[in-house]
Amino acid sequence: MASELSSSHASVTGVRVGELIDGRPVGRFHYLLLALAGAVMFLDGFDTQSISFAAPAIAREWGLPVSSLGPIFSAAIVGLMVGYLCLAPLAHRSGQRRAVIVCTAMFGILTLLCAFAESPLQLIALRFLTGAGLGATIPSLVGIVSEFTPARRRSSFVMFIYCWYALGFVAAGVVSGFVIPLWGWRAMFIVGGTVPLVLLMFLLRYFPESPRYLLLRGAGDRANATLRRLDPALPSNAIVLTDATDNSHPAGKGKASMILDFVRGRWLLNTLLLWLAFGANLAAFYAIQSWLPTIVGSLGESSRVVIACTVLTTVGGIAAAMFIGPAMDRTSPFRTLGTVYLVGAGFVALLGWVLGGGSTVALLVAAFLTGTCVTGGQMSVIALATVLYPTDMRSTGVGWALGIGRLGGIAAPLIVGAALSAGIAPREVFFAMAIVLVVAGFCVLALERRVQAVRQP
Repeated sequence: MASELSSSHASVTGVRVGELIDGRPVGRFHYLLLALAGAVMFLDGFDTQSISFAAPAIAREWGLPVSSLGPIFSAAIVGLMVGYLCLAPLAHRSGQRRAVIVCTAMFGILTLLCAFAESPLQLIALRFLTGAGLGATIPSLVGIVSEFTPARRRSSFVMFIYCWYALGFVAAGVVSGFVIPLWGWRAMFIVGGTVPLVLLMFLLRYFPESPRYLLLRGAGDRANATLRRLDPALPSNAIVLTDATDNSHPAGKGKASMILDFVRGRWLLNTLLLWLAFGANLAAFYAIQSWLPTIVGSLGESSRVVIACTVLTTVGGIAAAMFIGPAMDRTSPFRTLGTVYLVGAGFVALLGWVLGGGSTVALLVAAFLTGTCVTGGQMSVIALATVLYPTDMRSTGVGWALGIGRLGGIAAPLIVGAALSAGIAPREVFFAMAIVLVVAGFCVLALERRVQAVRQP
């Protein structure tokens, strides 16, 4: 049915959701949505990274060797993968709003329980469950934000909320610097668990549901009310229609059937290339975030330098996102990200070169530059997934890409720990990470060629 929407909305007979969203300027509704999604992402990042700063204190209290920290680091990453693969697709049936609210409560409560762990096994189990809650939250947040964002700003908005995830990493480093010396490592988890529970009150009142989800389930009145928050001039009796592509995955379609769509037909190679890029990027990201504090500390640097070095890898990504996101919107998102990864490989090699052989200033500069492409690349590849997949596939596509990519994030900290225990120098480990990023760059560039070939008549 064709849309007939005048500027005054007086003669509305039908309006497509996509047309309405793309035609609206960025306004108060978008800012509130970004604030709420950014707050959840911030707490996700804080809870994910807090273990890296708490781990040395945990090891001292429980008398653990450094080599045993790998499973503690990887437990939450395994949980993230389970959340991405198994829980996130359920939002297709339960609704993305409900998924965000339930899973935010879940990771808040479980993070609080981490403060009362009495053994490594208990902590590993709790970190795994916490990670599952975190993993189920992120795809729904990305799906909601990308759905309500005009297509011309989609990459920038997704990268903006992911900047808050990165800021959560920074905050974990800053907060740990004074919380752990004063009150111990358990206080980190008390802080990380309490704040999400407070945020729930705002999510329950203000966080919107996907209008497409509501329409596909026959809740047209609720969809109309949600869209009037976006466009107050929309009449209450307007006929809101789903986009034509939304009918390709009907509401009752099973989770297994939806997932199969990503790995057959024209989506097969595209999905595999995207998963490989995710896995390579996340392998480098989690290896650096998990082990850089321990490696730098073992080289005799002060705790301030350890924290500064780790935080700068995140700050670099946030700074780069201000440029990468707009570049992806204005030019080719694939070419932009492919270039970021190839440049990042050089920066990772530089960081490995200065470890143990350069000045503190050189170390901090190299950490910042590494973050521009490794952390910045992680934010960018999320935005790339929202560009690659249509709306009805987006949340599940992002969740599965993050989940499969977590295989790299799980393996990398364990492999690095084994390599360091075997006597391999940190410099050589970072050179290997640089090669991994080169692989990610070529995958994204190959993906661009395939997408262009499909779009050509």
